[in-house]
Amino acid sequence: MDLTFGPEYEEFRKEVRDFLAKEWGRRSDPAPEDVRAFRRTATEAGYLYRSVPRRYGGSEQEADSLKAQVIRQEFDRVRAPWQVQGIGVEMVVPTLLERGEDWQKEKFVEATLLGDIVWCQGYSEPGAGSDLASLSTSAILDDGEWVINGQKIWTTQGHVADYMFALVRTEPDADTKWAGLSYLLLSMKQPGVDVRPLRQIDGGAEFNEVFLTDARTPADWIVGGRGEGWSVANSTLKHERAMVGSVGRSDALYKSIVRLAKKTEIDGRPALETPWVLEALMVLKGYLETQRYSGFLQLSRALADEPAGRLPLKNKVMNTDFGQRIALLALELIGDSAQLSPRPDTPGVRPGEEKWMAQFFGSLALSTAGGTANIQRNILAERGLGLPRETAGRAES
Repeated sequence: MDLTFGPEYEEFRKEVRDFLAKEWGRRSDPAPEDVRAFRRTATEAGYLYRSVPRRYGGSEQEADSLKAQVIRQEFDRVRAPWQVQGIGVEMVVPTLLERGEDWQKEKFVEATLLGDIVWCQGYSEPGAGSDLASLSTSAILDDGEWVINGQKIWTTQGHVADYMFALVRTEPDADTKWAGLSYLLLSMKQPGVDVRPLRQIDGGAEFNEVFLTDARTPADWIVGGRGEGWSVANSTLKHERAMVGSVGRSDALYKSIVRLAKKTEIDGRPALETPWVLEALMVLKGYLETQRYSGFLQLSRALADEPAGRLPLKNKVMNTDFGQRIALLALELIGDSAQLSPRPDTPGVRPGEEKWMAQFFGSLALSTAGGTANIQRNILAERGLGLPRETAGRAES
């Protein structure tokens, strides 16, 4: 595997560095308006939102995975603002670009890229989690509008979201439960939408349950056709798994745990000098580099127009497992601080090392994002390794 970028891309790297030196420098505490202005300038220069057409607020660049790698590396080097993060940019935008109507892209994409629109996801229900296709929230077409009734749960950011993308049942008489679903967009700021926060064990309330009672959305706020919701939802899920499975997240976590080991003391010495801590960090480093080089191999195959095979199936599982391993080591290092809430009750007080408890609880939550880890392992086993499908609690013979 050749991991060098070559003269062409190193010249491009210089171009990116010159741009960042001029437009960003090394600002330590930029104002929100400065960040917004920089993102616009970086997009106009072709460095951000490269796959999004200009008419929808992107920079419309030809696909080039190596250029994308160089840009990310150089932005990270000087801590320049990256693209707006979250489910809107990383899930809704690519889904609309793939499956949405032109007017939907014009209305929603650029505003989402700028962070002016916040989205939430309406998939899971109290009786439909891993078996999502069994959901019961219904939508009936009435006088040019969909009338929606049902309940969604585990709705991240539902209390602050402007819009929801939801999977609902519009074809109750379809031959299969999958064929009866449609993918709708709806406003969260309307009568009939009741958002109730779910208090989490760490004291936060980013998750919510959402009750929909005769909530309405225009008939053309459907992505794809009637009954095509399952295939559209799988497009979104593909992007969610890519978001959760990013090696960049693992990289940042590893750097954080190393910093913690440097400043934490065990028996009067830095934890980083303690043999069992060093051993744990080396194991974690091994997992991280495996993930990184697997990504390089997938990238190399993509550049050569070759299939990546089974490798993409394991990206999300590896990332979530890595996050949990990091969290468990952090709990051992912070000791009694693990008994404190990561969210202080006193306004303006920033948490100390107990903030790692948020990472611990978050690592457990991420094992369900984009499909639970066990479901992912089943997919890897059945589709990747060709193992027999498990039914009724035991494997078929």
